[in-house]
Amino acid sequence: MSNNKRAGVLLVVSGPSGAGKGTVCTALRKIREDLKLSISVTTRQPRNGEVDGVHYFFKTVEEFAAMRDAGEFLEWAEVYGNFYGTPISFVKKTLEEGSDMLLEIDIQGALNVKKLIPEAVLVFIVPPSIEILHKRLAARGTETPEALALRCASATAELDYMEHYDYLVINDELDRATEDVAMILASEARRVSRNTHAYKMLLEGKEL
Repeated sequence: MSNNKRAGVLLVVSGPSGAGKGTVCTALRKIREDLKLSISVTTRQPRNGEVDGVHYFFKTVEEFAAMRDAGEFLEWAEVYGNFYGTPISFVKKTLEEGSDMLLEIDIQGALNVKKLIPEAVLVFIVPPSIEILHKRLAARGTETPEALALRCASATAELDYMEHYDYLVINDELDRATEDVAMILASEARRVSRNTHAYKMLLEGKEL
């Protein structure tokens, strides 16, 4: 990291299904266009227009397995027969260069990220009530009553993981929730531990 840049913030956002975390993350990126997204490694074939190293790092199943077994992923998952993983090296390089990065991942993945990168900032997005959470899930209209009941129960159970996160944001009104996350990101960027360069510059008589 150059001596005139702070360390980047790794902002990890998750929460129960129906909390609206994806919507909040999309809104956040509109007001923080400098916020980087992690580039995932995947075993699926590139689609038209996708560029290796820009949209994804495309790997064979064998290459992915080797990276997984070598502990090179912050988290990984299998989705519809294809593997996806978040590469540690890319994330750390981005942070060392002073860029902030956003990861929207599930709860288990977020907790694993925290183990591997303790300075990561975990934000838990929740709806204002369990009733509203269930209504949001039902409004999707994509599942049978039985499947919906199971998803509602699972989403409610996920609230128990809240205590493992650094911040709680209530997604009652999108603009307010987005502003809350933006303020968390801005505050974390000012942590002394991420700004050791400022101390060195002051000692060297340089202007910040």
